[in-house]
Amino acid sequence: MISTSIVCPPSVEFGLRLIGVWPGTSYAFSRKFLSILSMVVFQICQYQYVIKHFSKEDLLVLIDVLSATLAYSLLLIKLIIFAFKTRLLNEMIASMVEDWDARDVSDDLTMTRMSHISRRFSNLIITCNATSVVFYAIGTLLRHTSGNETDARELLLKMELPFEIDNVLVYVAILVTQFIHQTSAASITCVFSCVLITLVLHVCGQIDLVRLKLNEITKKDIESHMIENIIKTLIVRHQKIIIFSKNIENLFSNIALMQFISNTLIICCLGFLIVISIGAPNGTTMVIKCLLFYIIINMEAFIFCFIGEYLSKKSKMIGDAAYESVWYDLTPTQNRLVLFMIVRSQKHLTLTIGKIMDVSLQQFTSIVKASASYVSVLHALY
Repeated sequence: MISTSIVCPPSVEFGLRLIGVWPGTSYAFSRKFLSILSMVVFQICQYQYVIKHFSKEDLLVLIDVLSATLAYSLLLIKLIIFAFKTRLLNEMIASMVEDWDARDVSDDLTMTRMSHISRRFSNLIITCNATSVVFYAIGTLLRHTSGNETDARELLLKMELPFEIDNVLVYVAILVTQFIHQTSAASITCVFSCVLITLVLHVCGQIDLVRLKLNEITKKDIESHMIENIIKTLIVRHQKIIIFSKNIENLFSNIALMQFISNTLIICCLGFLIVISIGAPNGTTMVIKCLLFYIIINMEAFIFCFIGEYLSKKSKMIGDAAYESVWYDLTPTQNRLVLFMIVRSQKHLTLTIGKIMDVSLQQFTSIVKASASYVSVLHALY
């Protein structure tokens, strides 16, 4: 059996084990329950703060709170979806392991290359998300120390607590708890993005292998009567690719819908905070707090859209590779097998936003445009 560190980056596997959705994780149900429960508790406190201070707080503070609260809400939705679709994720991981076990020498280079790309991107994304939490905390604390209300105890995440912060030890304990929870939440958020990258890159690697096998068909294969077995094997492999990509679509379709809505609002809120803070007194602390967070949210939206576009473009290449093969030397019966692959590849594989529209780079531009429009409206009203 191939090592799971090759199939999936270790950092991603660790994150999935932490929330109890990795195959064979001990106490999986307890892990799922605790991860969702912790998010629910934080969300209740956050929304209580929003409701209680909706008409009292400064607009900048309210929008700052909403941006973090919406990001937490999106993570909670992802946790719930993954908790209910653990079996589907396990089936896809088992299919990846099966593909790695069944690979031959000619497949190894392509599959290893995709695995290394997935590992590099996963480590980069997780590092960026963790760093954004540090900058968010630094910006919050700097903004507090530079303010006039020295007696008020500023929290990293504004929330309505069911008890009073009456001494320094309690305040420090809450800050540490919030920082640890915020760091783990940011890491788990990007783990879900890394799962999508890993699954799609695996599919694209399998597509490349099918294309290579089609291009490697020679007259010698035709003369030795091996061509029908080769094409039938490739058709079976193509069908596995289609099933695997449909499973990705079933797992991430609703997540993409919530991501599309949430990221539009969060990018709008953060963009407004950055625009207002530039040139304002003590605005540097707000920029430090929000800038990297803004970049990370944009990157998260871009990853979803780019991966959907990449999968769609790759799936069409199988038909091109079949057309460029030596089909003109085949018999009519054999040509029908090649034609079957060409026709099937014309229905390209894709990810959708809640089964409504395809995930593509065009949708990313729509998110950016909508966010920019909302920022201009808020700036005019401010």
